[in-house]
Amino acid sequence: MFHEHDIEVIILGGGKGERLYPLTKDRAKPAVPFGGMYRIIDFTLSNVVNSGLKRIYVLSQYKSLSLDRHIQRGWLPFFSYPTGEFIYNIPAQQRIGSSWYEGTADAVFQNIYTLQQENPTYTLILSGDHIYQMNYLDMIRFHDQQDADATLGVVPMPVETAPSFGVVNMRPDNTIEGFQEKPKKHPSTLPGDPSKILVSMGIYVFRTDVLIKQLIEDAKLKSSSHDFGKDVIPRMLRHHRLMAFRFEGIMNNEYWRDIGTLDAYYDANMDLVSVTPSCNLYNPDWPVHTVYSPYPPAKMIFSGGEDGKRIGTVFDSIVSNGAIISGGMVIRSIISPNVRVNSYAEVSDSIILEGVDVGRNCKIRRAIIDKYVRIPPGTTIGFDFEQDKKLYDVSPGGIVVIPRNTAFN
Repeated sequence: MFHEHDIEVIILGGGKGERLYPLTKDRAKPAVPFGGMYRIIDFTLSNVVNSGLKRIYVLSQYKSLSLDRHIQRGWLPFFSYPTGEFIYNIPAQQRIGSSWYEGTADAVFQNIYTLQQENPTYTLILSGDHIYQMNYLDMIRFHDQQDADATLGVVPMPVETAPSFGVVNMRPDNTIEGFQEKPKKHPSTLPGDPSKILVSMGIYVFRTDVLIKQLIEDAKLKSSSHDFGKDVIPRMLRHHRLMAFRFEGIMNNEYWRDIGTLDAYYDANMDLVSVTPSCNLYNPDWPVHTVYSPYPPAKMIFSGGEDGKRIGTVFDSIVSNGAIISGGMVIRSIISPNVRVNSYAEVSDSIILEGVDVGRNCKIRRAIIDKYVRIPPGTTIGFDFEQDKKLYDVSPGGIVVIPRNTAFN
């Protein structure tokens, strides 16, 4: 039987996040704000801490300052360093060779000394840019009981998503017998259900001695792209025992999202304002932690004014602390801390990040507004698709994105 101190956690801090641009213009993908008061990485870190795992390395590379600052401000209090608990953010530092991280496996290989020094029994490898709620101890117990060399977390997804994921083919006993990395044609479907596939969640449990050996062998192969999904996992299938762990989530909630695109990011946020969200932020037994700042409570003011139309109203939305809805209307939207929506403005189906000021008489629909943008009075966004494309970034799904530091004419 393992102990929590026998496990070290490595969180991969994400690539360039090009598909989330311009939200990743000045920040790492896991540091992108989400759900009003959180960052994307808060969901993975909360899963780790709630699972009782307190030995964590975060491997970052691109624009890591905001991510490092967030970890320093929000997560250090959870750890007791004298008792062996820790969280360290390790930026790419060319410790081995002269290249930056070339793939997910290479990122771990370039920090292999941490595993060799600590020599944990098991290593849990996670992605820092997914939204889900999971007790990792369930997966690690399964891995331990099955005496596996590696175990992959898997979740069912629609077959049309196959080109975006690693597809797992497993036997009835959960042994993995095949792995297809982002297949464009003929993915392996679930037995009896050709509309579904099992995809890798980017969650891996390894026996550490096996992982170290595999990373060293992979690093020697010039033909390898040094990625777990493309290279390490398929190669291990030949001679190692690989198992699949079916993700059930907290309270049997199978919600899991890779929010690597603007449209996926938008959809995951909008799920939070539905009547019954798939991702439950309100479970007291599985809290989502973040930086807790001393903002005042949110406030909605004006109940009609002299003309009877100056009313601060909010419907089906999340409104974070410090926000003021000052005579404006908010519908089906995420309002982050310290946002101000001024009189007669209408914001619908939108994500408004921290410190944004929405001027009087603005009309905003299906938009993502990045931090501290000041939108001049009377501005209209999200109603004229062709005009929006000329002025702003627009996602394939038609979501208008206003970057930080946007200057309006």
